[in-house]
Amino acid sequence: MGNSRGNTWSLKHKTLNPSQKAFWQFSFDEMGKYDIPAELYFIMNKTGQKDVYYVGHSEGTTTGFIAFSTYPELAKRIKMFGALSPVITGSYATSPLVKIISVPEPLLRVLFGCKGALHQIGFLKGPVTQLCASLDKFCGHVLCYIAGGNIKNLNTSRIDTYVGHSPAGTSVQDIIHWHQIRRAGRFQAYDYGSKENMKKYNQSTPPAYKIEKIGTPIAVWSGGQDKFADPKDMAELLPRIPNLIYHEHFPAWGHLDFIWGLDATEKMYRKIIELMIKYF
Repeated sequence: MGNSRGNTWSLKHKTLNPSQKAFWQFSFDEMGKYDIPAELYFIMNKTGQKDVYYVGHSEGTTTGFIAFSTYPELAKRIKMFGALSPVITGSYATSPLVKIISVPEPLLRVLFGCKGALHQIGFLKGPVTQLCASLDKFCGHVLCYIAGGNIKNLNTSRIDTYVGHSPAGTSVQDIIHWHQIRRAGRFQAYDYGSKENMKKYNQSTPPAYKIEKIGTPIAVWSGGQDKFADPKDMAELLPRIPNLIYHEHFPAWGHLDFIWGLDATEKMYRKIIELMIKYF
């Protein structure tokens, strides 16, 4: 199980520290192009496994699509890619958090700065956790308001634990990258501006990620109440996947049901294992 760069558990670096701006100069582009391949090859080398499976949720699917479209040789070593609530543009996302990042990019930089954002705030973590231990249903409703779904499918006795670890944080550049592709309606690399794009990509506009080039067997699970991966976004994504081996849609599920849903084991996890055995 891997961590996304810049979250609570991934704040170390060989030469940089989180107080430096350079530490935070990354988005899901770097995660997909560098971190995911490094993690997968590390696992293969350590375990001796020639091929592995990849299961991602939310931005974990985003980085998977980037990694496997960028490196065909890596994609060939993935037996199956399980995409849970995949997000590639968020064009139709309705979450309040998405509406916040829809403000103009300069204002985003004023609001969040140029380093990290959405991390747990130390002095608030304890009180918030205690609040949600006492008012678990209220906090559950807040989560559903942000991500979609129904509180009846959440174990509310665990809400305090969930909010004690989430959100885990990311870089401001990652947030801005989401802002850019949502505005462009295109699954593309980070836009540094035409001058810097020429230096980095040898073209004035950021290149698109070629999902159509991924030969890996891909299984997708989506939710009808998902406020980050709307069914309309799914309708645009699915036809682009050349080797779609399975798709299941749960009308009542929101974005968090894929990881915290009480019925996730019966409805989805068992099927994931079944497909892994099939594509062994």
